[in-house]
Amino acid sequence: MKIIILGAGQVGTSVAANLVSEANDITVVDTDARRLRELADRFDLRTLQGHGAQPDVLLRAGGEDAEMIIAVTNSDETNMVACQVAYTLFHTPTKIARVRAQGFLDHHQALFGGDAFHVDVTISPEQLVTDYTLRLIQTPGALQVTDFANGRVRLVAVRAYYGGPLVGQELRALYDHMPHVEARVAAIYRQDRAIQPEGDTVIEADDEVFFVAAPKHIRSVMGELRRLDKPYKRLIFAGGGNIGTRLARVTERDYRVKVIESNLERCKQIAESLERTIVLHGDAADEELLLEENIEDTDVFCAV
Repeated sequence: MKIIILGAGQVGTSVAANLVSEANDITVVDTDARRLRELADRFDLRTLQGHGAQPDVLLRAGGEDAEMIIAVTNSDETNMVACQVAYTLFHTPTKIARVRAQGFLDHHQALFGGDAFHVDVTISPEQLVTDYTLRLIQTPGALQVTDFANGRVRLVAVRAYYGGPLVGQELRALYDHMPHVEARVAAIYRQDRAIQPEGDTVIEADDEVFFVAAPKHIRSVMGELRRLDKPYKRLIFAGGGNIGTRLARVTERDYRVKVIESNLERCKQIAESLERTIVLHGDAADEELLLEENIEDTDVFCAV
């Protein structure tokens, strides 16, 4: 597949590294010649220096017959315009744009769902991290939480502890304990080694058990493997950047939230944008500050 990647930063480099190994024809476009040289030295791909949203640059990058454009520069506007130019001039089949600003994401359907910007897929690494962290906060005791089918099905990893009703029993006992709950154990890791889950597999303490179930049944299944943790109430986010602010915004109505940010101007900005969150100016590694804010009674400390 012929693919144009706009942006040779951390995201663009990661995307290029993964796609070039699959024998794709990759061209990376960036304004930074040094970054492009480093990429060309590491990977078998083509590089082009220039502004990715400009038609002549896309043309020189092979836009006429490219099958996909992945716009992941640090500028949302550049990414959106580049996808629009690719659609208008070259009818590029697949157009992917990195969009970070919450303002654009708040109007996602209007901007990207019709005849406005022709972007097939928008990605927001910050939003992905926010969503993933939120799922962990909402599922106390889980090691990993991943959604499928638009959140209708959830994959959860949990460590089995002594005292869990299923610990020491065969896996098939799960269905005897919970006959009306649709749940499936997808994988088991024991001492860093994968074990194929079968009906006669015995769950042992310290096993990492990955199971799939509907969100409403997650806590019931977790209760078979360990003592359930109480729901979290008090959260501290260290860092008031994009991720910390997003996390505070989506949790402040249901939790007691504090954000610690070292930049005074940023503190003022996020304090004005949040409704119930307490915003603290200081160093999140300052022991005295953490003790003053009752770190010992905090349920979740999240460094972002």
